[in-house]
Amino acid sequence: MTAYFPTAPLEAVPMNGSLKDPDQHRPVVLVVDDKPVITYTVSEILARSNFTVVTAYNGAEALEIAMLIPPDVLITDQLMPGMDGLDLGLAIRRLAPDCEAILSSARFLAAEHIRQANLAGLDFVTLAKPVHPSRLLACIADLLAAKGSRRPVMDLPGSAMPQIKENTM
Repeated sequence: MTAYFPTAPLEAVPMNGSLKDPDQHRPVVLVVDDKPVITYTVSEILARSNFTVVTAYNGAEALEIAMLIPPDVLITDQLMPGMDGLDLGLAIRRLAPDCEAILSSARFLAAEHIRQANLAGLDFVTLAKPVHPSRLLACIADLLAAKGSRRPVMDLPGSAMPQIKENTM
């Protein structure tokens, strides 16, 4: 199998991260990418870190899911056939106003797209692919912490965020 980008092995991601208050619900993360290997990898990393993960391979699927299960965090590829990540983020923000958005792309996002999203009221984080699992988890933790006590922040054993060595292949 050809690797799309260098990754850390899934075994490096801690299993069964614990929430500070187990009675609170696990944050729901909607992962959207038209490349199944990326969707699967990101969802595995998040599931192993005790998030509730739902996945979609395009914007239309993601919207159907978000109507049933409003996400706390959206992680979406920017460049997808049909609906792009910015349009998806705007649509999901209308369905779930408290949803945080992370846009990722192997290419730089166009400044005009970012300006349009900001004018439409969508503040989002951009991450360039490939993103290391520890950086992704730290970004999600920061977004959830910024929401205040409404959503729990991960308390992973050993440190605030997992220590994952990058694969140098």
